[in-house]
Amino acid sequence: MDTTSQAFRKAFPAFMDPTCYPEHEIDYWSQLGAKLIDQARWGELFSDGLFLFVAHNLTLEFNSKKASAKGQTPGQIVGVTTSASVDKVSYSRDASSAMDPEAGHWNLTIYGLRYLRLVKMVGAGPIHVGPSNPGASIAWPGVIPPIWG
Repeated sequence: MDTTSQAFRKAFPAFMDPTCYPEHEIDYWSQLGAKLIDQARWGELFSDGLFLFVAHNLTLEFNSKKASAKGQTPGQIVGVTTSASVDKVSYSRDASSAMDPEAGHWNLTIYGLRYLRLVKMVGAGPIHVGPSNPGASIAWPGVIPPIWG
């Protein structure tokens, strides 16, 4: 499971330009993602999830830098553009088919939506929470009645 910045750039060639996407930014988002994403839960998909997390955040960071260069407030929330007009020409598109109404900021990039889709797949199914008991059955025994003395 190679999660280096070189592996990231190879998997996502759109982020090859070190001027737009410096090494230290990839490292920052990779380290943060590695702390937030449960590697044991994700298993073989860990690097895929991590790279999508990094790509999403790098894209938002790049947009922030572009805004700052134009004298605008960096980090300002900008939604998906669905229509625009210049003079008498207008253009619009329906982004709702690609967006998840419960995805929040993950809707702001395709990488975020892909990450969220993986989160939902990886997060599906039961997990054991609590102390381990090697001799116990993994099946849920049902409601355990309280013991009153």
